[in-house]
Amino acid sequence: MSKTTGKNPLANAAKADRNRKILIQVGVAVVLLGLIAGIGITLAVRKHDNNKDANANSFHWDPAQVGLVPANLTPDGAIRIDNTAAPAPEGKQKVNVRVVADVQCPACDMFENSNADALKKAVQSGQATVDYNIITFLDRASSGNQFSTRGAAAAYVVYEADPTKFQGWLAEMYQKQPKEGGNGMSDDQLIQIAKDAGYTDPAVAQAIKDGRYTSWVKTQTDKVFATGVKSTPTVYVNGTQVQDPQALMTSGGMTAVIENAAK
Repeated sequence: MSKTTGKNPLANAAKADRNRKILIQVGVAVVLLGLIAGIGITLAVRKHDNNKDANANSFHWDPAQVGLVPANLTPDGAIRIDNTAAPAPEGKQKVNVRVVADVQCPACDMFENSNADALKKAVQSGQATVDYNIITFLDRASSGNQFSTRGAAAAYVVYEADPTKFQGWLAEMYQKQPKEGGNGMSDDQLIQIAKDAGYTDPAVAQAIKDGRYTSWVKTQTDKVFATGVKSTPTVYVNGTQVQDPQALMTSGGMTAVIENAAK
């Protein structure tokens, strides 16, 4: 029997067995990493669940209880982006898309990268309105500087200043999203992103630096979780949650969902 590996059935079998073991180990490691990330998000959500009113089953906030409140929000406290000059296409209804997101959330970044253009086009064409609940539960991921809260508060500052630039600002925020466990963003970085998105009024910079809506976004977050939201991003179309990962995380995946809802 030859000692050459290529002609030795026993050696080939042993090599194949080693390769299978390596692939299995790599697969297990990937699954464990996913579970660890999921556990971290679940624990953060549970913390909010423990703090919320057990009897709350709808999202209605009382401005008198939360101090400063952003202007021009929906009755559910969401940022609404709508091209009021463009009616729904003939014979179709205007669709409502609701996105619940945290600016520190990597999965939200994936959703944004996949569907930002689809949502913009749907708004511009009059096919849809898009509501954003920008919430905060990932402060733990930014080394104590509360980036999640400050980023969420900045969302409502810029929206209040000019809704037409909001989606561009959000895209910039996700493009420059800090890694989890890092230092988050400074106020100066948040202000620069706002400027890059067209928010050049010094009053916007001052409101971001002052953390004008940080108290409100914390209260809003508890209210959003009280409606049954368990993770971010959570996306609804006409009130029905989108569960299809392909729609959420593939390029332009939301386009077909919106078109079907408009029929």
